[in-house]
Amino acid sequence: MLAKNAINLTTIRHISFVHLRPSWRTGQGLRKLTGSSMNTHEGWLFVDSVFPIRLGTWDLRYYIGVLREETLLETLETRLSAMKTHDFNVLSLEPYQKDGGVFVKFSYSATDPHNALERIENDLKEEANKHGGMPSWAGPGVGSVWLVKGRPWREDMNRYPSGIIKVAFEGPDVQEESLYNLLRPYGRIYHIFPPASVPTGTLRSTDIAFHRVRAATIVRNVVHGYNISKNGSTTRLHTTYQRHIQAHVIRDWLTSHPRIVLPIVFFLLGTLTYTIFDPVRALFVEGKMLNWFDYREYGIYKWLRTKTLDRLSIASVDMDTVTADQDVWKERKDAEVILRNYLSDLPTTVAFVHGPQGSGKSRMLSTVLRDFGRKAIVIDCAELNKATSDSGLVAALAQQTGYRPIFTFLNSLSSMIDIASMGLIGQKAGFTTSLPDQLKQILEVVGTALKSVNQSLRSDAKRKVKAEREAEVRKAADARRRNRIRRGIWHDGRLDCVAGTGVMSELGFGDEACNDADSDSAEVDVLPMEEGNEKIAEDMLARKQRSVEELQAISALPVVVIKNFAARGGANREELLKVLSQWAATLVDNQIAHVIIVSDNRENAKLLARALPSKPLNSIALYDADAPSALSFVKERLRDAGLTTDLTRGQIACIERLGGRASDLASLIHKVRSGQSIEEAVEDIISRGVGELRKNAFGEDIDDAKSLPWSREQAWTVLKQLSQKAELPYYDVLSGFPFKGDELPLRSMEHTELISIGTLNGRPSTIRPGRPVYKYVFERLVNDPVFRATQDLAVNERQISSAESTIKACEAELATLGDISSGERFFQTLWRSRRAPAERKRYLLRKMYAAQMRVLALEKQDAELRKILAKGG
Repeated sequence: MLAKNAINLTTIRHISFVHLRPSWRTGQGLRKLTGSSMNTHEGWLFVDSVFPIRLGTWDLRYYIGVLREETLLETLETRLSAMKTHDFNVLSLEPYQKDGGVFVKFSYSATDPHNALERIENDLKEEANKHGGMPSWAGPGVGSVWLVKGRPWREDMNRYPSGIIKVAFEGPDVQEESLYNLLRPYGRIYHIFPPASVPTGTLRSTDIAFHRVRAATIVRNVVHGYNISKNGSTTRLHTTYQRHIQAHVIRDWLTSHPRIVLPIVFFLLGTLTYTIFDPVRALFVEGKMLNWFDYREYGIYKWLRTKTLDRLSIASVDMDTVTADQDVWKERKDAEVILRNYLSDLPTTVAFVHGPQGSGKSRMLSTVLRDFGRKAIVIDCAELNKATSDSGLVAALAQQTGYRPIFTFLNSLSSMIDIASMGLIGQKAGFTTSLPDQLKQILEVVGTALKSVNQSLRSDAKRKVKAEREAEVRKAADARRRNRIRRGIWHDGRLDCVAGTGVMSELGFGDEACNDADSDSAEVDVLPMEEGNEKIAEDMLARKQRSVEELQAISALPVVVIKNFAARGGANREELLKVLSQWAATLVDNQIAHVIIVSDNRENAKLLARALPSKPLNSIALYDADAPSALSFVKERLRDAGLTTDLTRGQIACIERLGGRASDLASLIHKVRSGQSIEEAVEDIISRGVGELRKNAFGEDIDDAKSLPWSREQAWTVLKQLSQKAELPYYDVLSGFPFKGDELPLRSMEHTELISIGTLNGRPSTIRPGRPVYKYVFERLVNDPVFRATQDLAVNERQISSAESTIKACEAELATLGDISSGERFFQTLWRSRRAPAERKRYLLRKMYAAQMRVLALEKQDAELRKILAKGG
């Protein structure tokens, strides 16, 4: 307990009067033992380790010293009272619990005070050693006694002990060697910091670091106020504790050790993400699939809607979703059967649904999923391809899958940290995550959520099956019970309680089990529940139950639908498709979910084939309907719209121009509903197709044409031939002008649906228009004289340039052959007139002649074309 009164006593002070008082304990912890006598000297001792050293406000050992203070002081008083050297007499004990010690004020008699004090200190230490050391809260043998060379300073500020003592010099600086010799007896010193420059008016100081805090507390209380004299000058020492942790020391250490700190920080962040955020994200994905966050799926909302809105609203039928489609559109039936069979079995591969735009892929898929009642998650690659940056792509994928929370800003932060680490440690820290890794991280969490959805749905299915089985068992038991009642061999013993007690109790039936011998009448075969049939019925029920459980397990699998699966948008989008393909393969390999991938082009299946090298894809193709099906479809829709279905031959011919493309037929029906005639609607569709094709195939201007993956000449060559023929041989077009074996332009045209490439035995075989109506669009373009002349001139120019290049190459080779022939003698030429150079010359001359004739024909054709352009139009 700290004393509140200030103590300003010198180390040794003479007392000129006798003032005797009995011993008592003051409220401030001061313990008076006796008075002082005349002509004696006084001094101070410091006994360390009596109480625990308090290292801070949180140090609970302080309260141990408070509880044991009385006992420890009494023991210390007894130990000191045994000392009689130089009339040693204890005047008071002043505990200083913050530093763990006790100040002892004493008196003594001596003519030489200096030698007397040294002898008193040594004798006290010897006396303490005889008794195992000074009393201490931790046991004997810990503390010791020290002569106070300065003056005691019992302050109660929040300056808690530490291993570093700050020694301020009131006077000239004290040499390091002198300080070491003065302070080393109190404990080991491991460093003395030199004095630093200070502002004028401030005492210079040095920091002394001790090996133990105990030594620092002794120095703090023994040396404070001590005067050192040297060369006629005196320096007073002021001691205070210096905290170990300086300002910003942690920050400085962290910034100075980036190789250690940065990996630890990001490891902790990754651990935090894995242990906290990933389960939360998986929960959000699961909630999205199970409609936890859709208020329309809650029972109270459905009940309120049934009782209020549904009664007030007039039921309407969407004409675009007529149930008769399946009867009219017969081409979809086979594809739908294949898809239903795929969803009715465990997934072993990926279902790849492909077909041109408008062929009804999405509608068929929606119908099948609705009929099966399966939980599905849909990823639309077309929406993902609209993202303008990697972070936007990641955010779009997270939004579609329900993956949240997501911190896209961390990607930019990681890039900044990598840049900073290059300057700090000379290399990247490796914290930037690539786009494929970010996509894989999202899809892994989604896969975990799919497992949870599967387990949840399977548990619900098992509970449902178990409840149905228990209901059937109860129903069978009830039937058997009724049968036994009819036969008179069933009795409930609980009914005997109504028979009375004593003599009357004998009227009860008894508790013996009944059997068939107790039957009063012949057995009535009401239900086939005889003993022989019961086992058969149970076996049949068990087999039925296992079959139901298998079906429930399949129906519990979620469905993953990846729409618009196509490599459009650059290298990053190809990485997206690659990651999606690998993820889809993982899902079906582990039988986590059924995966259905929808694409407009069959060629996109190659990406999936690489992810599933050992398993063939379940390819489901949707094509345009034939003419009778398309005509029936249009008639059915017009009949549903309340329009006449009696079509003329001209109207039927117009409808046949559109072919069986569902999108074009739907556009026709919409226009007819709006008031247009069938002829006008078809003409409008063709005219609109001409404008779209001219823009998409040839570009609006020269700069736009340069960005196309094919040239105008290549597009015009294919379109012109398709306007004359229904289909073209693929390799004939590929090997001719202007493709010369380059497949990329043709594949690009197929991706944009300008053309469609048919296959035979797994190889490209034929080229057809991308949409049936394009045949008439191509004809309309070709029949435009100005547009045709413009494109033919461009094609002829390239052909002329190619022919002239051939002529120049032949001329150069002929010149070389002429040099060879000029070196031969005349008779050698006659003798070897049939030799190779002569044959080569004749071949080159024929080739030059053919090229020249082609140039003349093309130039003549160009003259006619320019006349057409001169007329205008």
